Amino acid sequence: MFHNILVAVDGSPDADLALTEAIDLAESEHTRLTLFTAVSQLPATAFLAAGEELGKVVEDAHADAEAILRHARERVPDGLSVTAVLSEQPIRAGLLGQIADGVHDLVVMGSRGRGAIRAALLGSTSHYVLHHSPVPVLIVHADRSKARIAAPAGVAE
Repeated sequence: MFHNILVAVDGSPDADLALTEAIDLAESEHTRLTLFTAVSQLPATAFLAAGEELGKVVEDAHADAEAILRHARERVPDGLSVTAVLSEQPIRAGLLGQIADGVHDLVVMGSRGRGAIRAALLGSTSHYVLHHSPVPVLIVHADRSKARIAAPAGVAE
């Protein structure tokens, strides 16, 4: 059914569970995975406040994004074809660009990333991708999934 699954990872519990779901799908469908993350964008005020430390802040953001991709890659079983993509673009534009450029036929992502306050102010990335993606989007929510696993069989949620 799917040939090339794009998985957005950011180190959040929701993204970690999304990766688990994507790996399960890729194994059952014998498809490839593309792991995607973007370097955290600094707010404009950071450039004023950081001063001489700006280079360190930018360097740390890159290192954090690289670590997230490395950790995600380590979770993918050896038998699966996987590619990792680190974007310099803002996450929304980067994801939509990757969907088109990578010829993906499914996007898997967590419902909430690491920036809950920012999402409340700017809108959720998953919500944005859901409404702008030309391909199906599977959104995974860690809390609900844990509750579903903990519920005894036959009990309605």
